[in-house]
Amino acid sequence: MTITAAVSGASGYAGGEVLRLLANHPDVEIGAITAHSSAGSRLGELQPHLLSLADRVIVETTAENLAGHDVVFLALPHGASAEVAAALPEGTLVIDAGADHRLEDPEAWFRFYRSEHAGTWPYGLPELPTGGGAKQRDKLVGARRIAVPGCYPTSALLALTPGFAAGLLEPEDVVIVSASGTSGAGKSAKPHLLGSEVMGSMSPYGVGGGHRHTPEIEQGLSNAAGAPVSVSFTPTLAPMSRGILTTATARVKPGVGAAQLRAAWDEAYAGESFIHILPEGQWPATQMVVGSNHAAIQLAFDEHAGRVIVSSVIDNLTKGTAGGAVQSMNIALGLPEGAGLAQLGVAP
Repeated sequence: MTITAAVSGASGYAGGEVLRLLANHPDVEIGAITAHSSAGSRLGELQPHLLSLADRVIVETTAENLAGHDVVFLALPHGASAEVAAALPEGTLVIDAGADHRLEDPEAWFRFYRSEHAGTWPYGLPELPTGGGAKQRDKLVGARRIAVPGCYPTSALLALTPGFAAGLLEPEDVVIVSASGTSGAGKSAKPHLLGSEVMGSMSPYGVGGGHRHTPEIEQGLSNAAGAPVSVSFTPTLAPMSRGILTTATARVKPGVGAAQLRAAWDEAYAGESFIHILPEGQWPATQMVVGSNHAAIQLAFDEHAGRVIVSSVIDNLTKGTAGGAVQSMNIALGLPEGAGLAQLGVAP
């Protein structure tokens, strides 16, 4: 079975990463490649690493150009996906890499994005425990609309959700700090992303609960816990192009110990091809997963503080965006879940 796929936002980092993965997918034929301001350009001018697609011409992102494909990937700025998606046929699998369809609460959407809520689609993080032994994967089978998680929520939810799904963690006083590579900010020129600004330097942003991924993280943890979970989330910018290192901590419930915590994480991800709980004593580094759809996780119990500390690493563009999108596509269409995602990390 050959699947035809169109990719919008092809000039950006997320769109380029989707194309990189699809170019090696055994069941996919790449159709329309679209963007807005770069329409009419050769793809190779903007994504020079995509050599097999370099001579393809980018066309305008319109419903007409995207229609007629089995799958449409929307790698568009926040607020731009909903209108395009609404014009596509119901039978087309539409996978939104933007934020438009991730949140379940319209009030939370308006508070952080200041626009009308476009509705909620199934959440494209297959390995996510949802409570009662279930996984988010079950909700993607046969879906025709999928919302890919944000990159920070992917790393944070993979880190902490097993403890909440198992009922081992307190829902208050959850603290998450993540360091991301600069590609997470997109491809548009910004002074604070200049090489001279980021080389040899780290900086926080979105401090004080202001980052737009905060409600998405709280949503996933709350769904797993079956009760509201409050999160303090602080993102930081690291001097690297790709990768996220998340350090997440939460208070454990009375009587919970290190062995019980370890067992919960091992059980949550047993049999998962892309999620790896590292051997005790080995801690994750972003270089382990660069360019791959894999996540590496380690945890420890701080008995003095009564907290679990979990570190997770992902590639923000792959597992955090395009890899999750392709993996979700595979599930929705009944293809092998790992098709097109065999890449391992690149080191050094």
